Amino acid sequence: MNQFHVGQKVVCIDDKFKNVSIDQGIRKGQIYTIRWIGAYKHYIDGEFIGIKLEEIHRGNDDGPEGYGAADMPYRATRFRPLLRDKLSALRNLLAPTPKGEKPYMPEAPEEPQRKAPVKKPEKV
Repeated sequence: MNQFHVGQKVVCIDDKFKNVSIDQGIRKGQIYTIRWIGAYKHYIDGEFIGIKLEEIHRGNDDGPEGYGAADMPYRATRFRPLLRDKLSALRNLLAPTPKGEKPYMPEAPEEPQRKAPVKKPEKV
């Protein structure tokens, strides 16, 4: 599910690039603004949801280690939405709803992949 939109403030959570020696410009913990978001297909990295940032224009990536892409986006998984009020999502649950509508219920988390072991009763 895509949780981003153009104009949204996001914070970088991953600025490490494997097998890349050139500085990519983003810094962990830094706040950025989204100027473009969409599906992107790259011949090495495959398909991913990409984000371009207002603060950074990557230019043409045609250097010695470049891929030949113009203003290549970053993977959306490197960012998370910036929440100014962390409790606002919970306050939303308490908001009254119009008559006949169901209140908003967030999706339940998935079941764990591995079940916890059940202890057998002991005979004493």
